[in-house]
Amino acid sequence: MNTKLLSAVVTAGFIMSAGSAPVSAENAFPAPGWEPMPDPLASPHAVRGGSLAAYAGAFPKSFNYYLDNNTFNDLLMSLMFDTLLTLNPVTAGFEPCIAESWTVSDDGRAFSFRISPDAKWSDGKPVTPEDVAWTFNALRDPANLTGVHKVSLEKFDQPEIASSNTVRFTCREVHWRNLLALGSLYVLPRHVLGDRDFNKINTDFPAVSGPYRISEIRDGVFVRLERRPDWWRDADPRTRNTFNISMLTFRFYEETENAFEAFKKGLMDVFPVYTSHLWVNETKGERFEKHWVVKQRVHNYHPQGFQGFAMNMRRPPFDSLPVRRAMAHLLNREEMNRTLMYGQYFMHRSYFEDLYSPGNPCPIPMADFNPSLARTLLSDAGWSANPRTGLLEKDGRPLSFSFLTHSLSTHKFLSVYNEALRDAGIEMKIEMKDAASWSKDMDNFNFDMTWAAWGSSMFKDPEGMWASAEADRPSGNNITGFRDREVDRLIEEQRTEFDLERRNAICRRLDALIAAKAPYALLWNISYTRLLYWNKFGTPPTVLSRHGNEDSIYAYWWSDPDAVADLKDAMESGSVMPAPAESIRFDEAFRHGNE
Repeated sequence: MNTKLLSAVVTAGFIMSAGSAPVSAENAFPAPGWEPMPDPLASPHAVRGGSLAAYAGAFPKSFNYYLDNNTFNDLLMSLMFDTLLTLNPVTAGFEPCIAESWTVSDDGRAFSFRISPDAKWSDGKPVTPEDVAWTFNALRDPANLTGVHKVSLEKFDQPEIASSNTVRFTCREVHWRNLLALGSLYVLPRHVLGDRDFNKINTDFPAVSGPYRISEIRDGVFVRLERRPDWWRDADPRTRNTFNISMLTFRFYEETENAFEAFKKGLMDVFPVYTSHLWVNETKGERFEKHWVVKQRVHNYHPQGFQGFAMNMRRPPFDSLPVRRAMAHLLNREEMNRTLMYGQYFMHRSYFEDLYSPGNPCPIPMADFNPSLARTLLSDAGWSANPRTGLLEKDGRPLSFSFLTHSLSTHKFLSVYNEALRDAGIEMKIEMKDAASWSKDMDNFNFDMTWAAWGSSMFKDPEGMWASAEADRPSGNNITGFRDREVDRLIEEQRTEFDLERRNAICRRLDALIAAKAPYALLWNISYTRLLYWNKFGTPPTVLSRHGNEDSIYAYWWSDPDAVADLKDAMESGSVMPAPAESIRFDEAFRHGNE
């Protein structure tokens, strides 16, 4: 269900955190007097060593995030490759990484990055401006299947190698995300990848710059990463007590239920839970009651995405607004939440849920379950029942479509949906494929309807998913083929708006326009992270980072030798371990952890 997702990058404007003003004159960053400080989320009690195994979903078609845009690949690349800039874990402001310093021109169009002389690849060679330029050009190359990654880069001119340690970019248009787009690039090594077909760089990364490198791959089963003892950033105070685990193993399963059984057997150490029936019904028994396995809810500031049944507006029947609206009103989300998910979720009404608050409520009407309204919408649009088949028809064409899925877990939800569709005279056929085939079809927009879940960013960038220009870009995020002139105008308006609150206000206007076109039959979401993990790890008081989900585990957790021994003894003797906190709230935990 959770598939391609938007990268959760958390910064805005030219430089620092939310509310920063744009640069008004050419400036050099970081600011004078800046010094690298230890990460306040990293525990001083952390130790290096041990191993951790986690569930990574279905085996992807590629490990190259630029070719296969999914959350696991984003995580994998972040562990193997550093970026030009990094983000402060609390303020979300830009800080040096591969680039030791950078400048932004007076007009906001030119960006120069001075590469740190300390930045090294795992083969000992220096990271160079040529590596940065080659990565940029590879992503923009029309022959490369880099899809959505082209969106933020295509307004730039060809990068210029300004000196032996400086690369310069000039953009033809001012945009608040320009520095973000450049600073968050995973820089790849030109000297080992430059002569290869980029579209075939899938699993072999001979040189990396990040804290981990791939040590073993078993197709369809797992990928294993080893911590590098020679990571060039190990001496940086900001990375002290981070990336502590020596060996990370990511295991792949097509079905969540099979993965969960493997977790209970101890084949995995961490299991984020995205299905309520597992969280409510399957977390009973000795492992859980004796706290050998920790069950924890973590509340932080992780940005809120959305999920829904995406409808392909490029072709019938979903090129019709009345049909799309009817599909939303035939989706009994409340019943699914009540009977299949134990009432744990809130219902989506919006594509930008976290831009609203009790003091600024969402004005978009909820698409409630209303078969009568759905039938009226379809009748008014010219659909009528064939007395012989009972199916709705228009111009001799039945109202029929295929639902493309790659997970058996969707079937119980589709069964409920199908009852309402059949009653309304609509035929839904379920087309089951493996994850790789599903992903290929999505890249080419070869579907009628599918389940899509999307992450988000603290700083919303609507262009990749909602701009008309992105509707036909292969491998892009505008999977529904959404097009709207007023939405395009507002997307254009927000590009040069550096004030965060005004930009959010534009996105709220976009939200209402998008909802009116019903590109998705929206589903539901949850506002915290549900974690299960074997009780043998050390964690910071906050458990996860301020803005992160379970991916922040790999930066901040450590294998605690005492906890490992305690767990072993408890399991052998059948004894109860101390009860951990069931719920963690970031602000409270961070405050107490720093007292």
